[in-house]
Amino acid sequence: MASFYTHHHHLPNVDLRRLFHRLTLASSLSILCFSLVYLLTGCCQSGIVENSDNKPTTHGLLTPYERNASAGDGAFAAQAQAQAQGELEANSSGKEWTATRRLPQALIIGVKKGGTRALLEFLRLHPDIRALGSEPHFFDRHYARGLDWYRSMMPKALDGQIVMEKTPRYFVTVETPARVHAMSQEVKLIVVVRDPVTRAISDYTQIISKTHDIPPFESLAFKNRTAGQIDAQWSPLWIGLYAQHLERWLAWFPRGQVHLVSGERLISDPAGEVGKVQDFLGLQRIVTDKHFYFNKTKGFPCLKKPEGSSKPHCLGKTKGRTHASIDTEVMQKLRDFYKPHNQRFYQMAGQDFGWQ
Repeated sequence: MASFYTHHHHLPNVDLRRLFHRLTLASSLSILCFSLVYLLTGCCQSGIVENSDNKPTTHGLLTPYERNASAGDGAFAAQAQAQAQGELEANSSGKEWTATRRLPQALIIGVKKGGTRALLEFLRLHPDIRALGSEPHFFDRHYARGLDWYRSMMPKALDGQIVMEKTPRYFVTVETPARVHAMSQEVKLIVVVRDPVTRAISDYTQIISKTHDIPPFESLAFKNRTAGQIDAQWSPLWIGLYAQHLERWLAWFPRGQVHLVSGERLISDPAGEVGKVQDFLGLQRIVTDKHFYFNKTKGFPCLKKPEGSSKPHCLGKTKGRTHASIDTEVMQKLRDFYKPHNQRFYQMAGQDFGWQ
């Protein structure tokens, strides 16, 4: 009797344990199934979002404002955003949208104090141009670092965009044409030229703004002022021997790969000169006269403020500074000196730049 009582007394505990184990197992299976469904649903939704209509999304897309950020053109954010939207709509046919660093396809190689910075800033408004803001001086100073280093300096660009940089010293450095040719035989070269006399004075004005105790321009320009012998080896005057420098480039590149920009017309008709550069680069003329206005105080064009920005965009304070005053007799001697060099340059260029 005692054993019968004991046996029946423990039965409910056994049943409860079995029920508890079953409930625990069922709960675990439910949680596992729910997790699998959640993960599978999330993956499918992600795939649908990424592949819907094969259209690119703005995630990871470089907008023109991001492209040009290194130049500090923050005033153009609104315009750049509008350009980015236009690009997105125009290129929504499944193109490759991965931006990579490439070697430049175009170079602004000169000349110093000719208007290269202005040209670069004007061109950077174009959505199909990706330009380095600083001067890398690769082909004249840092060539030993190699092309991989040079490529790493370039901004990232999308397929179809033109990568470019400007270093005005390239035009006058003897070794540079061969080095550029070794990088690319198809690279497009842009040279901004300006009346060599006014260019030399502008160059000298920059020098004295940075260095004190510089002798007068008149004494530096002559080996012997009494005899009127010009010192053509003095850098501000030597740079202006355009025919001599261009000849060295034409030994490596055909004339059709070199585009000459008039520094004077870049001031008087910026849209016209920039338009010719866009043609030379094979680009649509997107940067036009609607982007410019003439700043009478600075004496050269500035970029009109786009809708939504706080102020217009002009080049820095160092641009448009007042030139040093030079003796008129010295000016005339310099013009006489440059005249045969200019005539030779006109013949090579196929145009008369009108420097008197």
